[in-house]
Amino acid sequence: MKRILLALILVVATSAASSAFAGGLTMVPEGNRHAEQPKVPGASVRRTRAGRTTFDDKYEKIRDLLASDKKLIGKIKSTAADYGIDPIHMIGAIVGEHTYNVDAYDRLQTYYVKAAAYAGNSFRFGYGDESIQQFLDRPEFGKCSDFADSYKLWSCREGVWEKSFRGRSVGGTSFPDNRFSAVFFQPFYAGQTFGLGQVNPLTALMLSDMVSRNSGYPKLDENKAAAVYDAIMDPDKSLAYMAASIRRSIDDYKTIAGMDISRNPGITATLYNTGGSAQRAAALAARGGLPEENYYGWLVNDKLAELKSLL
Repeated sequence: MKRILLALILVVATSAASSAFAGGLTMVPEGNRHAEQPKVPGASVRRTRAGRTTFDDKYEKIRDLLASDKKLIGKIKSTAADYGIDPIHMIGAIVGEHTYNVDAYDRLQTYYVKAAAYAGNSFRFGYGDESIQQFLDRPEFGKCSDFADSYKLWSCREGVWEKSFRGRSVGGTSFPDNRFSAVFFQPFYAGQTFGLGQVNPLTALMLSDMVSRNSGYPKLDENKAAAVYDAIMDPDKSLAYMAASIRRSIDDYKTIAGMDISRNPGITATLYNTGGSAQRAAALAARGGLPEENYYGWLVNDKLAELKSLL
């Protein structure tokens, strides 16, 4: 289904956007569509059990850390304003990540990578002996060179991966049946997301232009992996990429599905968790109805009054 959606995204997006502007936006109401929380994935359950903790304990820990760090809350508010979003969306994403995907550190502002850990010529993005640059020089990616914007460029490249390389043998190389970000952008095999906002390197590359425009940080280069990791591990920079991701989801749902999700933090949290906002907006436009929260977004909406109090 994902490959089909990637192939049809431009056609669906164009028609959906036209009808959206012709008929006006549909405001997605606050609150959860599901009466009970959708099932939490087994991988998240196993990670939490391995840490000898519970989801409730992890939620309370990240909530308390945010409540005690007024400086960080101030930065969240300021960053959210730069991207024209309500800061509750960023709070929701942080709480969701640290409740279901990782454990919060004792000090949120200690999300730095030791320089030595990512030093040396061996630190690069790639698969096997093929660097990301060598891979992108393959002729299949030629059509993507028409895109200057980083989001469109990397979305195109991800689409080519899905269609032509994922799970296939091409030019004598067998590629895994896995996501582009997992195969080429996790050189240490220790997880795909990092930092306060748990941003993965491919997402950072996609959002590089928006972050450069809004926050003034240098544009990222896939051939400079250490700089990409610095961007997603540095707390201040990580906040900018978080906000850009949420802004992108809100914009995709407006232009593609004709839906305004800016008043439902559970939906933006769901999209922060799943990614693929353009594809999901296109699928929603095709089937109709309202977007629904997953287990992660459900928690954010369920705890919304408490989370708003942090601000």
